[in-house]
Amino acid sequence: MRSLDIAATGMQAQTVNVETISHNIANMTTTAYKRRRPEFQDLMYQDQRRVGTMSSDTGYRVPAGAQIGLGVRTAAIYRINEQGSLSQTSNSLDLAIEGRGYFRVLLPSGEYAYTRDGTFSLSETGAIVTADGYPVVPNITLPNNAENITVDQTGQVQYTVSGQTTSQVAGQLQLTTFQNENGLAAMGQNLFTETTASGDPNVGTPQSTGFGDLRQGFVEESAVNAVTEITDLITAQRAYDMNSKTITASDEMLQTLTKQT
Repeated sequence: MRSLDIAATGMQAQTVNVETISHNIANMTTTAYKRRRPEFQDLMYQDQRRVGTMSSDTGYRVPAGAQIGLGVRTAAIYRINEQGSLSQTSNSLDLAIEGRGYFRVLLPSGEYAYTRDGTFSLSETGAIVTADGYPVVPNITLPNNAENITVDQTGQVQYTVSGQTTSQVAGQLQLTTFQNENGLAAMGQNLFTETTASGDPNVGTPQSTGFGDLRQGFVEESAVNAVTEITDLITAQRAYDMNSKTITASDEMLQTLTKQT
């Protein structure tokens, strides 16, 4: 019976659904996390009676036909790129992006990665780095006696030194955008890498056209809504249960058929 295989694909799909929801819930407090949403597609169909075929010699056509679907498959898991709420930390090196854009960081391999997690620190050389020590690009280094570090909404980094009131410019932060943000490949550690699907990186200054601006002393919170995730989890659980019952019903029908033969 086809219903056994069909229901099995339904259970597999809902397993992916629950795993995605679990990942969202696990990252409810992850800085700048974007919730994931799975999308599903129906599988191919078998024609029992092809639509549009002739039903008689007089030229009448079948208006609907009879097609039996063979189940469902996972088509994609999208990131919902909604702006997360901004949480104040009062840390001068915590930066939140409000609007479009990613910070660019340099990996040990020499490749670039991209992140919206702006929980930055200073390295032993005074360079601005991520929580994992990856330098932010362009490289900005502050002297040992730097005080009153400020980052304006356009990404300009300034500081003062002890005994002076005039601010000095340390460098200019930049943001990167992509034509298709869902095409970025997640690599963990709140980092993404570009792919052929994401398009080429477009680098620009914060607050310029097409780019968001920066908020010093804030971080972007996770965009996961707990109520939505629990509701989706209940729906997925019920769908899984119904597919399981379909398998049970099909098995009982097969047992009846076997007994009769």
